[in-house]
Amino acid sequence: MSSAAPQHETVLDRIGIPHSLRWGFLGVLVFMTGNGTESNFISPHIEAVLGSPEATVATIITGYSLAVLVASYLSGALADLWGPRRVMTLGVAVWVVFEVLFLLSLQIGSLPLVAATYFLRGFGYPLFAFAFLVWINVVTPYSRNGVAVGWFYVMFTGGLPTLGSLFALGMIPAFGGGTGGETAAMVGSTALVVVGYLIARFGVHEPHATRRLAPAGETTGQVLSAGLRLTAANPKILMGFLVRLINTAPQYGMFIILPTVIAVDLGWGQSRWLTMTVFVYATNILVNAVFGAVGDRWGWRRTVQWFGVFGSAVGLLLWWYVPQLVPAGSTWGFWVSVAAGCVFGCLLAGFVPMGAIMPALAPDHKGAAMAMYTTAAGGAAFLGSGVVALMLALGTGNVGVVWAFVALYAAAFVMVSFLNVPQDDPQLRETAATTVRETS
Repeated sequence: MSSAAPQHETVLDRIGIPHSLRWGFLGVLVFMTGNGTESNFISPHIEAVLGSPEATVATIITGYSLAVLVASYLSGALADLWGPRRVMTLGVAVWVVFEVLFLLSLQIGSLPLVAATYFLRGFGYPLFAFAFLVWINVVTPYSRNGVAVGWFYVMFTGGLPTLGSLFALGMIPAFGGGTGGETAAMVGSTALVVVGYLIARFGVHEPHATRRLAPAGETTGQVLSAGLRLTAANPKILMGFLVRLINTAPQYGMFIILPTVIAVDLGWGQSRWLTMTVFVYATNILVNAVFGAVGDRWGWRRTVQWFGVFGSAVGLLLWWYVPQLVPAGSTWGFWVSVAAGCVFGCLLAGFVPMGAIMPALAPDHKGAAMAMYTTAAGGAAFLGSGVVALMLALGTGNVGVVWAFVALYAAAFVMVSFLNVPQDDPQLRETAATTVRETS
């Protein structure tokens, strides 16, 4: 799927952002800011508006996450079939329509309608964002795939949850706070989603926009099922899928349990929880592209295994236990807790090279491999919320949730050991880098 290095490269090309897609990266940032606005208050918001118990809300969030998982697979498959721009357009249309219906369902207090509309809205953002990730893999030279994927996650995480939380932090008090302010923030987020789409739609004029990416001889059914067939035939693709699935699952799980723990149980309030989120994921933004470059030079697999898997497990434990050990409600304790969270945010970026590893594991079926990668990226939300729902149902409490995620990271550490790709050979990395420099 990757094209050859361009003959005349710009500064953006050299730092890993394909010049032809530059406005698309900005569009993803703005779109995901809108999508991420609610990420750190949606669970308590639904609880407060509907008077529903925590377990019911967790089920609603899990349903939404299931839609994200399915749409994440479709984003890669449909991009192969229709071209990425058409899939991105479908994504924004789904997002806006069902966000409006979701907000109306909350206003009339209907639990079934809230669950149904929020589930359907879950199809929106993966179709937009992950179709663009496929587009990146089409355009970027192989030797810079890692850093290009890193820049994608700078924009993705920059919006969800970082700038989204910052937007919420300003909007909620501006409109009176409480559930009313949260509703206003979600209305404002819809405008951001539309603006992000318009930037990507009218700013990018790359030839693959509406071009079929799959081989001409494949039927629609073959294209749509290619990822599943590849996974069944290639155990490494299955392991790569599971590693990426585990990657950000704890992030989504913590979005469910930490708002109440930080804001209520430890007495720091909603605004400080949102502030913590901004700092944690701003740290992630700052190093996403860095870890992409580290992977390109040090080896994709080693970077994922030691920084991504092992490092994220340590960071997760710090983010959970440090707030419990400092004095509840204290200012200095809050900032120490933020620092602990930032360790997790930083090392989570060590997973970035997985976006380059997956297509490299199946060089003759890169589209199908990316379909499975995007499925896992979206499915992480489903796994994260599912682990929370399961562990709470088992009565383990939030501590059990955290240690379940650590166990998943341990499994990922073992699986990554089997994901060798040609780029792991130091000599091949140097040869590829030299080739790019000579064509610059």
